[in-house]
Amino acid sequence: MNSDAIKTVLNVNELDFSKSEGLIPAIVIDNKNNQVLMLGFMNKESLNKTLETKLVTFYSRTRKTLWVKGETSGNFLHLTDIKTDCDKDSLLVYADPDGVTCHTGDYSCFKIEDKPSIGFLNDLFALIKRRKVEMPENSYTTKLFTRGTNRIIQKVGEEAIETVIAAKNRDKHEIINETSDLIYHLFVMLAEQDIEFSDIVKNLEERHQVKPEPSNK
Repeated sequence: MNSDAIKTVLNVNELDFSKSEGLIPAIVIDNKNNQVLMLGFMNKESLNKTLETKLVTFYSRTRKTLWVKGETSGNFLHLTDIKTDCDKDSLLVYADPDGVTCHTGDYSCFKIEDKPSIGFLNDLFALIKRRKVEMPENSYTTKLFTRGTNRIIQKVGEEAIETVIAAKNRDKHEIINETSDLIYHLFVMLAEQDIEFSDIVKNLEERHQVKPEPSNK
């Protein structure tokens, strides 16, 4: 078994294939945004082939044979990770899809829309925090941390003003660019102040909670 390219070390022999006559359900997740793409079934052979080729391969219950997702359409699913549940009888298969997944032409077999990934924001914030610790040379983020709190705060203010100017000019391209710069510099400021991005998300979630209507009784 070659699992070097996936994040989780998976021992196929520990999985329980006995409950479904040698098969195990495998839910495929889009690696970029965690959206559910499809459900298939794997036996040991198809799972080992998936791990070996890094192309998601299922067992067809109707044709009684292995099939590589995308072998006819070209819409392959490139394996990035596999996780098992607590009973070791179900799988979450993370993959990068080539095009749509469903045979109907839909992005997902569950009528789920292809949404932009917000997971990148977590990755970006984690990278900025690593820069703060490692301080690699030739890094703009390192330069900001080196210059200190006042410069970091100043850059947030500058980027905020530039975002406002772009919005006043109704320049969508510049609004996108300046907003991206603003978010990045806000992340640097949060990291410098030892505030987690998750703290901001949690605060927004708490604010969003719907409060019960006051009783008229």
